[in-house]
Amino acid sequence: MTEGLALATRDLRKSYGSRLALDGLDLSVPSGVVYGFLGPNGAGKTTTMRLLTGLIHPDAGSIEVLGRPFGRGDRHRLFEVGALIETPSFYPFLSGRENLRALGAAGAPTSGTRIEELLELVDLNDRSRDKVSGYSLGMKQRLGIAAALLSDPRLLLLDEPANGLDPAGIVAMRETLRRLAASGKTVFVSSHILGEVQVMVDMVGIITAGRLVREGPIKELLNDQGVVKVRVRGDELDAARAALAPMLGTDGVAGAAGGDGWLSVRVAPERAADVNRLLSQAGIYASSITAGSDLEALFLELTGGEEKAEPAA
Repeated sequence: MTEGLALATRDLRKSYGSRLALDGLDLSVPSGVVYGFLGPNGAGKTTTMRLLTGLIHPDAGSIEVLGRPFGRGDRHRLFEVGALIETPSFYPFLSGRENLRALGAAGAPTSGTRIEELLELVDLNDRSRDKVSGYSLGMKQRLGIAAALLSDPRLLLLDEPANGLDPAGIVAMRETLRRLAASGKTVFVSSHILGEVQVMVDMVGIITAGRLVREGPIKELLNDQGVVKVRVRGDELDAARAALAPMLGTDGVAGAAGGDGWLSVRVAPERAADVNRLLSQAGIYASSITAGSDLEALFLELTGGEEKAEPAA
């Protein structure tokens, strides 16, 4: 069932020659959320984004965009979709404002007021009359987001939107995307900045080898990925593992790489006191305890941390 979904794929498949890029991908993206689309390099993220915007076509499977099937003859429906795929391209000899005007003239009708609103939104007012050839990577990225929003789309597809942004720019982008979702739009974001995704999205989908391996509300996924980290003396690591084993078995207690005295215990964050109690009963006193949920740990567990180059279409 795809009712109530802004975006859905079912058994989506795509190959490049003998290499299978997507192997039956099923995504379910509800309306009005920020959805984080994650996967290692070569997992099929860029291929998926290209399929969703009609840049390439699937070998098999189906795509639904805003409740209706999307195929080869439906490119005009992309007026309802804003997209920033890979590095945005602009006319370098035109200013930022002139580029937006040119793009607006080529698509759905766009008012001058709308262009000014978007320049304000992405904080490019002061540089809007400058030629794009003089823009930094981060400025071009912000202009690309403005271009994706020209037609006031209901669905926004963004491929690595934080690319080239400084920390302040990343925070501003996060707040902008959250506001767009709160207004009823759906934002589909592919990103490798897992820490930023964790605090920005409502839902997450993780793919590897062209298949979906986990999808759901971010809070639910992270509750299942609770971790308590404790630091003990290096010569007490083995004794600490043994002391914590009754809580969840030795497989649920891992030592940090490098032997720096940190242990990661796979339990809900609210059980940090139980971890501390077991250690103290064994005569082991932690010098530090932190509790939380870690999207990076979940990502690495599901994908194996493998990185591969994804081919160009």
